[in-house]
Amino acid sequence: IISMVMVAVGVYARLLKHTEAAMACLAVDPTILLVVVGVLTFLITFCGCVGSLRENICLLQAFSVCLTVVFLLQLAAGMLGFVFSDKARGKVSEIINGAIVHYRDDLDLQNLIDFGQKEFSCCGGVSYKDWSQNMYFNCTAANPSRERCSVPFSCCLQDADEAVINTMCGQGMQAMSYLEASAFIYTNGCIDKLVNWIHSNLFLLGGIALGLAVPQLVGILLAQILINQIRDQIKLQLYNEQHRADPWY
Repeated sequence: IISMVMVAVGVYARLLKHTEAAMACLAVDPTILLVVVGVLTFLITFCGCVGSLRENICLLQAFSVCLTVVFLLQLAAGMLGFVFSDKARGKVSEIINGAIVHYRDDLDLQNLIDFGQKEFSCCGGVSYKDWSQNMYFNCTAANPSRERCSVPFSCCLQDADEAVINTMCGQGMQAMSYLEASAFIYTNGCIDKLVNWIHSNLFLLGGIALGLAVPQLVGILLAQILINQIRDQIKLQLYNEQHRADPWY
C-alpha cells in the first residue's frame, strides 16, 4: 500500500510539471526517484505477499532473491563509500552541481535544495560561488537576468525576528568576497557540511542501516523457511499418492 501511494504521488507530481522543463532535468527529478523506488518496492512486496498467501515457491524465491540483492547492494554501497570516500565525494559533488544547474527548472528540486541549504546552513556545493553555474545566477557580464551574481534566499543567514522572508536577500552576493558575503549568507559549501554531519552522526546512521537490514534478513529467512515447508508438504503429498494402493496404507 505504501509503495502504491509513493507511485501515485510521484506520477501525480510528475504530471503537474511543464513537459519541457521536466524533461530538461529528468536525471535529478525527485519524482522520478519516488516512482522508481515505489515500483521496485511494490514488485518485491507483491511477490512476498502473494507468494506466502498462495504458497507459490516461484514468487517466494523471487522475493528472497530480490531482498538478497537489495541487501548486498546496500552493503556494497556502504563499503565502497567508506573505502573510496574521495570518489564518493566527487560523485556527490557532481550530483549537487547538476541540481544547481537545474534549480529553476523544477519546483520540487528547488524546494529540496532550499530545504537542504537551510538545514545544513550551507550554500552551493563547495562554496556559494558555485551558484554561478546556474544560468539565472551566472555572474558574467553577459547575463541579462535580474538574479545575476545572486544566490537563493535559502543561503541567507536566518533572522529569528524576521516575520517575512526576504527572497531577494542573496542579491549580488557572488560579487562579494568571502569575508563580506559571510555577514549576509552562508559561504561554506554543502558538501563539507554533509561530510561533517555524517562523521558526527555515525552511530545514528549505523542504527538506521541496521534497522533497514534486520527486516530484510528476517524476510529472507522467513521466505526460505516457508519454501522448505512447502517443499516438504509437496514431498509428503507425492509420497502418500504413490503409496495409496499399499494394503498397509
